Amino acid sequence: MSASAIFASSEDALHAFLVVACIAVLHIAIRRPSRRHVDAPETSGAGTAMDGAIHQNVIKAICYKVHRPQPYHGWSIHDTKPLPYRAFRYGPKYNITMGLRTIAADEWIELDNEFPKYHADKAARIHERGDKCTRTDPDAIPAAIELLEELTDYLPARYPSLFKRTRVGIDNLWSGESVNTVERPLREDPMALCARLVQDDLALLLEQPDGTYRLLAGCILLAGFWRLSDKFGMSLSDIHTSGNVPFFREKLERGMVKFFQRMNPDTIHGRNNYFIQLDHSLPWSHSIGSEDDPVVGWNTAERAEIIHHHWFRSERQTLRRLPRTRAICFTIRTYFLPITQIAEEDYVPGRLASAIRSWDDDVSKYKGREKYASVLLDYLDRKHQEQMHNGLDVSREEETRRYPW
Repeated sequence: MSASAIFASSEDALHAFLVVACIAVLHIAIRRPSRRHVDAPETSGAGTAMDGAIHQNVIKAICYKVHRPQPYHGWSIHDTKPLPYRAFRYGPKYNITMGLRTIAADEWIELDNEFPKYHADKAARIHERGDKCTRTDPDAIPAAIELLEELTDYLPARYPSLFKRTRVGIDNLWSGESVNTVERPLREDPMALCARLVQDDLALLLEQPDGTYRLLAGCILLAGFWRLSDKFGMSLSDIHTSGNVPFFREKLERGMVKFFQRMNPDTIHGRNNYFIQLDHSLPWSHSIGSEDDPVVGWNTAERAEIIHHHWFRSERQTLRRLPRTRAICFTIRTYFLPITQIAEEDYVPGRLASAIRSWDDDVSKYKGREKYASVLLDYLDRKHQEQMHNGLDVSREEETRRYPW
């Protein structure tokens, strides 16, 4: 029997080999005695536990199956529109949850016809702001390089009309850029190289000896409301508490810590959020103050007086564990539209107005409601009434627009 009859593809053959290797490592991990000196005292078993943890990490890395995504048929840098995420729900109650769902591996990175704008904005930001926006701790360089390698494998397979895999890296067929991923040293920070390939901001959190995860690599160029320089090196918990995320300690922290500890490389998770912004700048919201001011936030913002200053900002975030370094990778893709545009969509103005009214005092402060509520809610209510007058049947919304759409 030929090899092609046994294995449908070279990837299947590789996976079969890795499974065999995984079984062998597992066998060794179980059978091999600890390498502690024979005269070492039998304490609490910490050494054995440590050995077990190391073996488990090795096993998970070896057993991970590299996923080659299917090509996105019909994708076009000219015609493929951004996905219409409308990640808000009707009131009267606003639920504080992580809001995670499983994402198909093929859909890890979303690209569309706004790629040229995002690419240009990112290139300008990298040039103008340097390590204020892009930084990699020495301990995180292996993880950043692994992320670059993951993107180099994924993008040409998923978007073959935009990217081409080369012997030494990846080519962008639209921009003419070539990235050499094997040369050492790399021509620039590996996180910056990654960011130039996608429309997302990127962050890597690495587990520390005490079990916490710290932000040790990132290219945060289009965040709007927060700065990498403020968060770099912080633990996962400190990132959220320093940003005054409502009810983080009470409702989110414990579950989030457990979730991070249990994440495996085979599953990608996603979540969505949304904000109102009072200017049209994608990289940084100037309405809350200068990006270089010591302190910025909704308390430094002016009230919006006209509806055309209101923009809808929605993030689609993904989380995955990199198989080799075990770092947690965040992708943060921002979708950015005028309120006047999304309010023309069926059901959107009524649902968004209900969602905003459902925020309690803490969420309202976090999202800056007092700066725009009167103008925005009046406008959304009028648009909703127009839709109802024109025959919109609210009872049929679930048939056409399910969360997060």
